[in-house]
Amino acid sequence: MALTLDEINRFPVKSLRGQALTESIVEPWGLAGDRRWLVVDADGALITAREYPRMLLVTPTLRADGGLEFAGPDAAPLHVAPADGPLVDVRVWKSELQATLADDHGWFGDLLGVPARLVYLDDPTRRHPNPRFARPDDYVSFADGYPLLLTTTASLDALNDLILEGPRSDEGPLPMVRFRPSVVVRGSEPWAEDGWRSVRIGDAVFRAVKGCDRCVMTTTDADTAARGKEPIATLARHRRWDGATWFGMSLVPDSPGATIRVGDEVEVLYAEPAPDGPPR
Repeated sequence: MALTLDEINRFPVKSLRGQALTESIVEPWGLAGDRRWLVVDADGALITAREYPRMLLVTPTLRADGGLEFAGPDAAPLHVAPADGPLVDVRVWKSELQATLADDHGWFGDLLGVPARLVYLDDPTRRHPNPRFARPDDYVSFADGYPLLLTTTASLDALNDLILEGPRSDEGPLPMVRFRPSVVVRGSEPWAEDGWRSVRIGDAVFRAVKGCDRCVMTTTDADTAARGKEPIATLARHRRWDGATWFGMSLVPDSPGATIRVGDEVEVLYAEPAPDGPPR
């Protein structure tokens, strides 16, 4: 069966709701407009839906002028102009860099009940992926670790089968949005992506550099912000290695500037046997 691109998803603000796209330009640091905005605390450390699940209920919309519109639960709509404030220090996991402060009028602080500010990554060449799995001239926006995340419909189907056979079958099946992938591929065998090392999507070529270890955020219902046990409970029984659970592959673009489209042919340019352990 031929492999095809089934979904393209962009998340303008880290940890907020995303947007399904029919096409996107691939930039060196990820899909155009993906995770260039971030909510941080008073010290500049990232704030995510891991600690504040209601962030997943906030919908950001990119404006033509470079600003954003926000709609969230129990909050008035917010318009944020293009970020033009001072550079401030921010921290995304182990990365320390600077970003431009935006004026969110205290909206996120009121929403979350903690001091919070909105920042914009005006220069995405300030941040690099983990050098263990990337090259010195690779970059990443405010995504957790790498420019894009790839998942497959076959692996989600296999995971949902395992969930429905397990003790928490009432929590499945789960939608793909739980994993917040940039691109979703249809037509593969389950878990085949564990061994992919280089893939072409349309005219864009990517390195598949590392599997994605999953966190508590995947257990949060994106429609209600309610938190359960799946998929982590089932992944822990079937795909737990090195103290982590795994689903999806991280991608680094090798042909930035290319446009990918839903329905594009996907070709695995190089693969190794799927490992009996963490995906690379």
